Amino acid sequence: MSGKINMAALGGLVLLTAIWSYSWIVMKQVMLYAGAFEFTALRCLCGSLVLLLVLALRGRRYLKPTPFRYTLAIALFQTCGMVGLAQWALISGGAGKVAILSYTMPFWVVIFAALFLGERMRKLHYLAVGVAACGLLLVIQPWLLHLESLKSALLAILSGICWGISAIIAKRMYARHPGVDLMSLTTWQMIYATVVMALVAALVPERPIDWQPYVMGALAYSAIFATALAWSLWLFVLKKLPAGIASLSTLAVPVSGVLLSWWLLGENPGPVEGSGIALIVLALLVISRKGKRSVVSVAGETRIKHG
Repeated sequence: MSGKINMAALGGLVLLTAIWSYSWIVMKQVMLYAGAFEFTALRCLCGSLVLLLVLALRGRRYLKPTPFRYTLAIALFQTCGMVGLAQWALISGGAGKVAILSYTMPFWVVIFAALFLGERMRKLHYLAVGVAACGLLLVIQPWLLHLESLKSALLAILSGICWGISAIIAKRMYARHPGVDLMSLTTWQMIYATVVMALVAALVPERPIDWQPYVMGALAYSAIFATALAWSLWLFVLKKLPAGIASLSTLAVPVSGVLLSWWLLGENPGPVEGSGIALIVLALLVISRKGKRSVVSVAGETRIKHG
């Protein structure tokens, strides 16, 4: 019986990876019709509404707000920081490249956990961070002096840093409030992020949204598939599979994003950038295997992402 459950959970993990990987394609394509901040605000709003419905169906007790200060901090760094900056990076950057750079989160988590939580870095962690740094250099290629490409890469890296900070915040929150429900936390941080991103969209000049069918489809995909369905799958996968296996989606999503962007968008990374991506993936694999009991696995369990 447990074997069947595990197979179902593995199938759920594959579907979850596919949904979150393809969302990078959607995020890139929608930039043809909308500004980064306004679209992020709208996807947060749609995601919040769908998640509120999911919570209501689960029961009224799940609608109770999660700890305000921690939830707001996660909203600022996770959704506003990570998602907002990644969407901004996609204006001039390729979907696969931005996905890989955003998913450098585990390296920042390891570094921040050592600095602020007192978690000791292992020798292989140092090696992984060094390999990842070499990979980042090859992906960014600063010697080419393409300012728009460099700006996009730095924004994507900053989104990964914000994601890493949010994981540390989540770690501290769970230490003080161990009973917080993950779906409730996701919902309330999304609500707070909607308000913040609406303010940002109102203050930053952007071209008006061209309400093409693709924009409506992108919002529906973000709210229904990448938020409600994906988070339901994530909770199911976490419940049925070890955290170490579940956290492999942190490795699979950016790799799939690169392959999908290559196939669907014609974004050929080339030998230098491709070598950098390979080094980052190798370093991610080392981190995911050697960090199972550290804050890295917690980051995987608390990834408040893809509104």
